[in-house]
Amino acid sequence: MDILTTSKIKDLTLPELLFDYAALEPNISKDTMTYHHDKHHAGYLKKLQEGLKDTMYIESNLGELFSKVDSLPDNVQKIVKNHGGGYWNHFLFWNMLSPKSTKTPPEDLLALINSSFESFDSFKDVFTTNAGGVFGSGWAWLVVNSENKLNVVTTANQMNPLMKGEGKPILCLDVWEHAYYLDYKNDRASYISNFWNVVNWDFVASLI
Repeated sequence: MDILTTSKIKDLTLPELLFDYAALEPNISKDTMTYHHDKHHAGYLKKLQEGLKDTMYIESNLGELFSKVDSLPDNVQKIVKNHGGGYWNHFLFWNMLSPKSTKTPPEDLLALINSSFESFDSFKDVFTTNAGGVFGSGWAWLVVNSENKLNVVTTANQMNPLMKGEGKPILCLDVWEHAYYLDYKNDRASYISNFWNVVNWDFVASLI
């Protein structure tokens, strides 16, 4: 999350994965991780920096641009929503994944989930339903709102909750076809189901 406020757009780099490209198999394949990280994520970074290089916004950080995105000039707004969102959403997503998933959250996070959704299984059902219901390309998110309650929200394309003032994201799932089509073809439901096998709950809990 630190890159939201500590790194200028011009200084952003493509982060290395914290695990081997094949480490999430059979849930997410080596081929998918390679293309997703090396091509798609790298592409968002390149287009973000190229698009803003001749503007004053290249000296800004993503946090400030996300918070005022709707008031930015139209051309800048498009770059920030599409490529700024694409860069940061994926930066967060990689940290959400782990080949050593604990399958259940730490106690403090689990208690917060239970208070917001009645049970962990109920939360998973709500998140799964929302992720599966995204029309076309987008993301599903678990956010902490201003009342310290958890909500599940979705965004289209590369938008994220920070752009819409919906809360602080602590869990996300990419449901663009590029995230799963090599492995699951059009079976998004199986991709979402297997996502639960590789969630890095310790990282999620650290964001609260």
